[in-house]
Amino acid sequence: MNTILAYCGLVCDSCPIHLATLETNITKQVEMRVMIAEELSKIYGTTPKPEIITDCDGCKVSKGRLFTGCADCEIRKCAILKNMTNCAYCSDYACDNLKKHFAIDPDAQNRLEEVRKNENN
Repeated sequence: MNTILAYCGLVCDSCPIHLATLETNITKQVEMRVMIAEELSKIYGTTPKPEIITDCDGCKVSKGRLFTGCADCEIRKCAILKNMTNCAYCSDYACDNLKKHFAIDPDAQNRLEEVRKNENN
């Protein structure tokens, strides 16, 4: 299985929202969505309801299921506008939006830095 790397460096294959999408056991899927809503609440200081955790096939899909947070993501919108595979290839790397994301997900920065390093070799 190929790893799906989001524009921002998140690995879709390990994203809880994507994993909930793939879950076939409805009871477990509902439990996962409750857990995801709780995590989003902690990270972003919001109070999302589990019902807003919609199916998502990854932020790079042009048609199909896309989580609302991904659909509204400024990083995603920018990368699509610039026709980037991911932000590692951008001449504006790392922009302010990406830096804010890295503060929440430092592993995303590490992944994109690795892409940049391999691109320059």
